[in-house]
Amino acid sequence: MTAFARIDVPGDKSISHRALMFAALATGESAIMGILESADVQSTAGALRALGVPVPPLGARLTLTGVGLRGLRPATAPLDCGNSGTTTRLMAGIVAGAPFETTFVGDASLSARPMRRVAAPLEAMGAEVSLSAGGTLPMRIRGGALHGVRWRTEVASAQIKSAVLLAGLVAGVEVSVAEPAPSRDHTERFLRALGADLRAEHGVTLRPVEALRAFSLAVPRDPSSAAFFAALAAIGGAPGVELPGVLVSATRDGFFRALRAMGVTVDADAPAATDAGEFVTTWRVQAGATGIRGIAIGGDQVAAMIDELPLLACVGAHAAGETRITGAGELRVKESDRIAVTVANLRAVGVRAGELPDGLWVEGSEGPLAGRVTTHGDHRIAMAFAILGARPGNAIVIDDPACVSVSYPGFWAALAAVRGVRAA
Repeated sequence: MTAFARIDVPGDKSISHRALMFAALATGESAIMGILESADVQSTAGALRALGVPVPPLGARLTLTGVGLRGLRPATAPLDCGNSGTTTRLMAGIVAGAPFETTFVGDASLSARPMRRVAAPLEAMGAEVSLSAGGTLPMRIRGGALHGVRWRTEVASAQIKSAVLLAGLVAGVEVSVAEPAPSRDHTERFLRALGADLRAEHGVTLRPVEALRAFSLAVPRDPSSAAFFAALAAIGGAPGVELPGVLVSATRDGFFRALRAMGVTVDADAPAATDAGEFVTTWRVQAGATGIRGIAIGGDQVAAMIDELPLLACVGAHAAGETRITGAGELRVKESDRIAVTVANLRAVGVRAGELPDGLWVEGSEGPLAGRVTTHGDHRIAMAFAILGARPGNAIVIDDPACVSVSYPGFWAALAAVRGVRAA
């Protein structure tokens, strides 16, 4: 009988960012439990504090008294967003609706990421936005009296969609966003749960909101973090894993569906509702009886597992046949060029792999893998290859293990604990 290792992964990063932002903009006192205490979420907390919101230190439970939709104050210095694209793009929408000027800066990685895609709709609403010559940070936004907009994004992006919705929320104007494919809908779920008039017909439309009510939320656990341990079980690095309280959503479950398609045994309890309009479940994952096989991922499947695609490639390194990922050009503008970096590191540890213009291919094998991984400071690259290295017989060294603090500070301790579990 399989011995399942129980792993309590941390709170969801996307929802942790939004919980702080919506609590800040709400009227009254909100309670947030289980927030992710990572570097990225700390960046959001710091940005809100700089705008006059009394955000307490992050911890297992925090209470935050909101300043309301019109209560933000000008920052006395640039907002330092660290490595967090979510902080930058969502806060850009928030300050675009406020009557003052705000400057955004970040670390070297964030400063190389494209911001024109979020600047364009905010400019269309009437905000003044200036970027560096490359369309990157530093970014200066002068907000104020915006007008409504009907915007269609070129790529499926929850960050762009959220920026437009948040700008309309703070400015008090109607906005609509349409996308080529569904992206994460955490912002919409929060808005509905807090009383906003939001409709999803041919995209999403938010009508003017007078105020948001305060809330109490236990942050669901992060499916992107859970995916690493599901992958560990899939490739035989653990007998089986049980992952309780994990966010379950059609826009976030793509990796678990992909594992099923590869022949991995993946089960889940019936979803339970949360106060933010989200649902949680317990996942149980173990290697299939006949091993794992390569699959092809593309099209609408990509948006539901965009952060897990490097991890899927690592699972593919031990799958029978080829694993092919297409339609994932967005990976080239993440914390690193995740297509190029994933392929280079797979080759460095002995895997046959190659780049595609919008994806990659991997040829799986049973042989042991060994080598040194260069993460380029990218947390998801570090964790994906750590999982590959945890398979018995593999010997993989990660050059910058500390970079995982961006999203999962306790990752290495959790991995060490799981590797100590043995089948009964």
